[in-house]
Amino acid sequence: MKAKLLLLVMLCSLAGDTMPVNAQEPEYELVFSDEFNLPNGSRPDPTKWSTSPRANTTWARWVSNSPKVAYIKKGNLVCKGIPNKSEPADTARMLTGSVETKDKFSFQYGKVEVRMKTNLRPGNFPAIWMTPQFSRTSDKRYGEIDIVEMFGNEGKAAHTVHTHRTLTLKKEGIKREFREKIDVTQWHIYGIIWTKDKIVWTLDGKQVGEYRKINTPEMQAEGQWTFDRPFFLRLNQSVGDGSHPLLTANYKKTYETRFDWVRIYKQK
Repeated sequence: MKAKLLLLVMLCSLAGDTMPVNAQEPEYELVFSDEFNLPNGSRPDPTKWSTSPRANTTWARWVSNSPKVAYIKKGNLVCKGIPNKSEPADTARMLTGSVETKDKFSFQYGKVEVRMKTNLRPGNFPAIWMTPQFSRTSDKRYGEIDIVEMFGNEGKAAHTVHTHRTLTLKKEGIKREFREKIDVTQWHIYGIIWTKDKIVWTLDGKQVGEYRKINTPEMQAEGQWTFDRPFFLRLNQSVGDGSHPLLTANYKKTYETRFDWVRIYKQK
């Protein structure tokens, strides 16, 4: 009888240890996804994606709407950086692919996962990242969540945030970048979990970094946390501008990044 009672107590104790952990795990519902299962050669689904605009920045300086730099192939979105041999009216030295959900889908807080692989080549500069879906009444202080970036042939996954405090005021002192040595040429799942007070980065489902909101008047006045508004998602393949040895590109070569799927969830 004592042995049976002891066994019952142990089982109840184990149940008491495990049940609260499971109860605390948030439940998510899928709110946006793309498996890129359109026919080969198709452009990305226009109800979900637009070509990013060209701009005077490293990543966007040669963005093109050419079907040769962003298209579907074998269930993947292929984004490329290619020598410009097909657009004589375009003065860009290369043509690069970039798509985004701006004005089509944005969200505030949730979980993002993207399965991706890329080249390991000097000058390679692909990214999965998010910026604000501004409205006319929005606070225009900048925020950027880099779910992942790659720099040349470094062979690392880089995860970073940029805020008003870091970009405009040039203040640091808070860890906001995390890097892991990985084989970027193989498929990996890059993600974030974004809540009202923190951003957690994940790599193949495992946490690799965390950035928290600091609730002090000074930090909030400086814009330490600029992630309390809807953001949209961007997938792009770019090439470096030579400002760093890792970002010195060979403009005669082709660069390629593939995205297998995108999934965005909101917490129930």
